[in-house]
Amino acid sequence: MTLTKDSLAERIHHKAGLSLKEARTSVEMLLEELKMKLEAGEEVKISNFGKWSVRKKRSRPGRNPHTGEKIEIDSRRIVTFHPSDKLRERLNNS
Repeated sequence: MTLTKDSLAERIHHKAGLSLKEARTSVEMLLEELKMKLEAGEEVKISNFGKWSVRKKRSRPGRNPHTGEKIEIDSRRIVTFHPSDKLRERLNNS
């Protein structure tokens, strides 16, 4: 089962006793803060969970798989996630 924003808000609503509207607002605020930090090129680290960081990929030659035509793939920024040691340990021991 996929964890969505709505299902996360539902869980917060039931576990924390917040209203559903407050839980949805909290989820939206958290995600917006994460996006703003990543857009600014900053790392986001949550203890015992992991770290997101932005990395720049260089432009490189590529090929259109349908036509075989050579193309240039533009440089871009990507988000990487590195789980914490504790999260990695929980994943591997479950």
